[in-house]
This record gives sequence, structure tokens and C-alpha cells, in this order.
Amino acid sequence: MKKSRLIPTELLHSIDITNTIGGGVSQPIVDLEQHEDHREIKCKVPGVVESALQVEVINNFLSIYYKQEFLSNGTNIEIPKVVYHKAIPYFIDVANISATVEEGFLCVRLPFNKLANGYHKKISVQE
Repeated sequence: MKKSRLIPTELLHSIDITNTIGGGVSQPIVDLEQHEDHREIKCKVPGVVESALQVEVINNFLSIYYKQEFLSNGTNIEIPKVVYHKAIPYFIDVANISATVEEGFLCVRLPFNKLANGYHKKISVQE
């Protein structure tokens, strides 16, 4: 009888196939800054031009990524390499998120909305 070997899920999540195929990638620099009226994410990936970094909001998640190109059987394949992917907090004004390039870094600005100072409401109990 042949035993089946299961690979632990944690190990599968840690495998980065694009790193193996591409011969390695540089470690991205991601810096989070808190300001009075907004948060800012500064991002740089050594060897990747800042204009190649893309920013998207999908289902209340903010993603920063770039695409790596590979040649397979004469066909170019683009595989996204995610640098940052986190849920957007309720106190961020999603409609006004913006991104610029400053001093070699991609800067994503996440302005606060009116809920940033907290929310207070008295709830009356009905009998």
C-alpha cells in the first residue's frame, strides 16, 4: 500500500513560484506612515521602475503590485507580483485614495473620512 504525502498548507502558501521561475526577486520596501488627516504607504521595489507599480482597490482591499513577464513556448506570460494587499479600514475615504511617485517611491495616500474620530450613537432600548 502506497502512503500519500500531504504538503502542509503553510508550506504551500510560502512557496513563491514566480521567485523560483524568475531566478529571485528583490525584497520590496514598504513603509507605512500615519499623519493627522491621512495614512500613507511608501513603496519601492529595487529593480522595478516606479511607473510599473500598479494600485487597485478590489472589494475593499488595497493592492499594490507589478507584473513580471516570462516567456513560455514562445508566448509572453504576465504574472502579478503582489507587494501589498490589505483590507482598507472603515475610516479611510476609499473614493479619494490617490497615488504619486515622489523621490523614487510610489506614495499611496489614504485620506481619513468622518469616522476617523470614532462614532458615537446612543441606542434607545425598546420595550
